[in-house]
Amino acid sequence: MHQLEAERPDRMEEACGVFAVQASEQPVANLAYFGLYALQHRGQESAGIAVFNQGKVRLHKDMGLVSQVFDQDVLARMPGDLAIGHNRYSTTGSSRVCNAQPVVLMTRLGPFALAHNGNLVNAAELRERIDDGQVEFTSTTDSELIAFAVQQAVDRGLDWKAAITSAVSLCQGAFSLVIGTPGALYGLRDGYGIRPLVFGSLGEESSGQWVLSSETCGLDIIGAAFVDDVQPGEIVTFLPGDPTPQRESWIEPTTRMCVFEMIYFARPDSRFFGESLYSYRQRIGQILARESAVEADLVIGVPDSGIPAAIGYSQATGLPYADGLIKNRYVGRTFIQPTQAMREAGIRVKLNPLPDVLNGKRVVVIDDSIVRGTTSRKLVQALRDAGATEVHMRISSPPVTHPCFYGIDTDTQDQLIAARYTLEEIEAHLKVDSLAYLSKEGMVEAAGADSKQFCTACFDGDYPVPMDESMRSSKLMLEPAGVAANLG
Repeated sequence: MHQLEAERPDRMEEACGVFAVQASEQPVANLAYFGLYALQHRGQESAGIAVFNQGKVRLHKDMGLVSQVFDQDVLARMPGDLAIGHNRYSTTGSSRVCNAQPVVLMTRLGPFALAHNGNLVNAAELRERIDDGQVEFTSTTDSELIAFAVQQAVDRGLDWKAAITSAVSLCQGAFSLVIGTPGALYGLRDGYGIRPLVFGSLGEESSGQWVLSSETCGLDIIGAAFVDDVQPGEIVTFLPGDPTPQRESWIEPTTRMCVFEMIYFARPDSRFFGESLYSYRQRIGQILARESAVEADLVIGVPDSGIPAAIGYSQATGLPYADGLIKNRYVGRTFIQPTQAMREAGIRVKLNPLPDVLNGKRVVVIDDSIVRGTTSRKLVQALRDAGATEVHMRISSPPVTHPCFYGIDTDTQDQLIAARYTLEEIEAHLKVDSLAYLSKEGMVEAAGADSKQFCTACFDGDYPVPMDESMRSSKLMLEPAGVAANLG
């Protein structure tokens, strides 16, 4: 198996993180390192940075966390004035070093580096289209396909911007891209804006030093000032030292941003719609309390993403909030799995309950989602073992009933517990005293935005980008048959 089923988290799994910095006389590799460090929550499988220096590119990427892949010696060997960075969580293509990003290719105009957050739903079709017999594929990712499409467009005689827009016009699905070339930095989002991308300036905007990041927390960590989102369907060109980015639409937008970015994926200190997501998550907790209050003694949140909603729930109900679960914050996506015997003995790698807080108490536990129901059931049992007399679970999102195909790793529909069972059956499976989810209406109300702005396909099956059945079969669709069998 690609990852032990028993150890897979009981929530949607991460998107990727992209980052870029264009700044002369700055340690751009170090800045990219810290940007990726801030975006580590978006992907822990691999990390990479490509740096441009006098028209040449130095690339370093490997499996592991940012702090495992890079050290000061590596970064010191990467001088330049433009860096492209990427954290990966695999969605199309398996977790192997050949699939780490950025992708670097050579063209008649010189090299370029591309980093991608999202997922194409027409990857197989695109691969057939660009495979002219001369292409040497080195990975099994849709990101490499986008890069080859750019390369071919440049080699047909197009300039960089025209080549990029020509390539992405062949793509269907979700793609937020940062692309570095010898003369410019580009940021681009698909017409739906499914995955986020923002840009900011280092120092004064007039300095012409620019930063692109999946989230605003990537700007904050290096002291860059937020300027704006790259808009859905927009390509932004940053020329070295130019204080005014060139902004233009490459396709007519139909905004459908992933609402799970707000509920769970993005960091709570990242800003969407002019405020931090911490504030949004508090409001969904307040609305959850309005929709499904219950008599209890205290409210706890599942760290970290459940805590703001738990605080909001506590505020709205008047029930005291307490830290009932402690998270080991030094655990990332570990490559060393507990043995079956260790799991049966109840090894708790990431979360541990506090009996002093929970003993004799009726507890409301707030989590952001339930996907498979496996770890949620174990969590409930751990709370009861710690002395909780009642466990009432409240989920700060609607039931996940459909898989995502736009850059999030979810199971097929028959593995999603809310697609297979009624609320009462899930309640019995988890062994909770009661269970309630946030309504879709409450989720959108908390955002204070038009519901049509969001992609809610994982809750209702309303996919903004249509796809054929082959896309729905497996995220390993581009793997050789033997590899897919071994990893699936």
